[in-house]
Amino acid sequence: MFAWIDAFIERIPGLVVLWLSLSVHEWAHARAASALGDDTANAQGRMSMDPLVHVDGIGTILLPIVGIPMGWARPVPVNPSGFSRRWPMTLGMALCAAAGPASNLLIAAVAFVGLAGVASFAPGAYDSPVGALAWLFLRMNLILAVFNLLPVPPLDGSRLVNHLLPRGLRGYWERLERVGPIAVFLLLAVLGVMQLQPFALLDASALWALARVVELLTGG
Repeated sequence: MFAWIDAFIERIPGLVVLWLSLSVHEWAHARAASALGDDTANAQGRMSMDPLVHVDGIGTILLPIVGIPMGWARPVPVNPSGFSRRWPMTLGMALCAAAGPASNLLIAAVAFVGLAGVASFAPGAYDSPVGALAWLFLRMNLILAVFNLLPVPPLDGSRLVNHLLPRGLRGYWERLERVGPIAVFLLLAVLGVMQLQPFALLDASALWALARVVELLTGG
């Protein structure tokens, strides 16, 4: 009868890690835009790591709670016309877009180093609460980085493609943004049903790398 309550409680650590990771992701977008000269996000109070200012009802709350282990935050507003003149608009948008996945990769790297360092002194660290939390941060942020770099509008990867495409093809690419949100929602739904199995290679690669680093640190 209360199985759903138990299931929700089990999801709480993952939800917290997701919300924190998404907040850093959006803050990175805002920080990059500000560095390029656009202060729109800062003026709207979005240059913050507070999860509450980035909440999206569906992507941040509904989907993760019902069991889809992915999501999104409310996009940070970026006005490319506010960029410094030394930054072309498409390059500026590409840099702002890249900042989000880059922040997730940085979090994943910190979690990796911390987990490897602890595991080198305590072989059972993987199974400890701290180890489990570090693994959640590592896994979640790798997934967020890879997912957001997919060249599907309006994901961050589409901004990178838009910058790299020849000028004559950008109009066609930008038209895809009209159906992009639907494609992203369907992709998330499929990933949720499959329990992120397409990202299993990330898990295996991270575990293999951790094992090799721990061997180096312990002289094994």
